[in-house]
Amino acid sequence: MHRVMIHPASYDNCRNAVDRAFELFPPDIAGKKVVIKPNVLRTSKADEHIVTHPSLLRAVVEKVETMSPAEIVVGDNPGLFNYGDNENSFEQTGLMAAAGGYYKNLGNTPQHVPFNPDFMSEVGVSKEILDADILISLPKFKTHGLTVMTGAIKNSYGILPGAQKARLHRIAGSPERFHDVIVAVFRLRVPDLFIVDAVVGMEGNGPASPDLRDIGLILASNNAVALDGVIARMMGLDPSRLRFLQKAKEMGLGEFDADKVDIEGEMRVLKDFKLPPLGGEFILNNPVIQEFMETKTKVRPQANPDLCTACGACIDQCPVSALTMKDDLPVVDADRCITCFCCQEICPEKAMTLK
Repeated sequence: MHRVMIHPASYDNCRNAVDRAFELFPPDIAGKKVVIKPNVLRTSKADEHIVTHPSLLRAVVEKVETMSPAEIVVGDNPGLFNYGDNENSFEQTGLMAAAGGYYKNLGNTPQHVPFNPDFMSEVGVSKEILDADILISLPKFKTHGLTVMTGAIKNSYGILPGAQKARLHRIAGSPERFHDVIVAVFRLRVPDLFIVDAVVGMEGNGPASPDLRDIGLILASNNAVALDGVIARMMGLDPSRLRFLQKAKEMGLGEFDADKVDIEGEMRVLKDFKLPPLGGEFILNNPVIQEFMETKTKVRPQANPDLCTACGACIDQCPVSALTMKDDLPVVDADRCITCFCCQEICPEKAMTLK
């Protein structure tokens, strides 16, 4: 039987809910490397509630500090493409300050891992995520135009740095297949604890909708499927209609059936909660969004011959060996490149540009 916590909270007192979550789902943190991953979609202000609120991140960081970890890392990979905007996203949202000095740019160290060959044979995953002894995920209670809702499972999409997120969107080709993609990404490193910011949620055409909803709750669980099932019901959804939840259940990642989930707290359906179309049509049929993703997936690094010194740093640091030196200039294999742009970040001469 899975368990899900539903705890009343405000941003001023959310530490109480965090303490209770750690009591119900106690991770073995002492002496371990702990990575805390909020939901950081893009640069925004905290009061837009597009990202996990800084107050919740601060409460979790302070709680973990009391448990004698060997190391704490806070980070995420924002958006579909915003590799270079990781720091800006954390700064502008207030999450950098809330991270308490533990922030790390997770886009700098992608590690090459096998993936589902139906989509891509390999993807780059932030090394800090893969190396974590304990991974704590802090999703936001929101809708999503492609997956209907975003919660515990969808938050793991941010373990992928760079534009490969956009590339997977494009390769999936349909909302149904993208549901399969996010479950495949989630399985690469299943978090150990989930604590959801539902103090202020988002309805309408998320994940960046202006339609906010005062909910006044923090949710938590150590099982993402059970937790997302509860979020779905609170939104007025039947979890069995969400393909990513059905897929996760079929793969043995958890149960969402009400009789298999023990709820601590009061679960109430949010009246008249506004949902995007269940089929993902908002994104699938939006030509502006589709053109954006198509454009970004075609971007590749290119060396500026006037700046490049042929030092080879970019070749050494490429996680998928997509760069080779030809005539004293690094050249990218477009098919092998996973668009993580580590080469641009590592280049001491700032010679790598995006074309």
